[in-house]
Amino acid sequence: MAGETVITVVGNLVDDVELRFTPGGAAVAKFRVASTPRVFDKQTNEWKDGEGLFLSCSVWRQAAENAAETLQKGMRVIVQGRLKQRSYEDREGVKRTVYELDVEEVGPSLKSATAKVTKAPSSSGVQGQGQGREEFQRARAQQGAVSAEDPWASGTPGTSGGVPAGGGWGSGSQGGGYSDEAPF
Repeated sequence: MAGETVITVVGNLVDDVELRFTPGGAAVAKFRVASTPRVFDKQTNEWKDGEGLFLSCSVWRQAAENAAETLQKGMRVIVQGRLKQRSYEDREGVKRTVYELDVEEVGPSLKSATAKVTKAPSSSGVQGQGQGREEFQRARAQQGAVSAEDPWASGTPGTSGGVPAGGGWGSGSQGGGYSDEAPF
């Protein structure tokens, strides 16, 4: 839509993704992203954290289910969406304004991590439509075998801090843990 403010934010998840379902069965996931710039202090000659931006985000339907399944607190993510401003009055009668992001796209940052991408099942064959709660839980149970290989899953054997042991794809022949060859 014309006049909307579309932004991209790179930061870390402050909390785990919270997945809920509307009475109509549509999935909605909420999470917060902290984006903290690094600034160089010329007086001390060192890098310091700037003032952090904490942004509440919401994503809907299939993307919400995928985000809840994939993302965890502390992960570095890239989020794109429409910035919204909302004003309200708190309990003491003070007028407040908050900024929120209606997310269109979200995913893990691969700057210092690796990820294995798996196409999520769709209940109706039409991409972008949410599954009901029962269908979502059934799909998660079926993906149990797939998630055993998921480098983002906590406690997965052979991983360290969300990064597969050995540095990711192509780690065998190249000393730096990466290869010129694509992972597919």
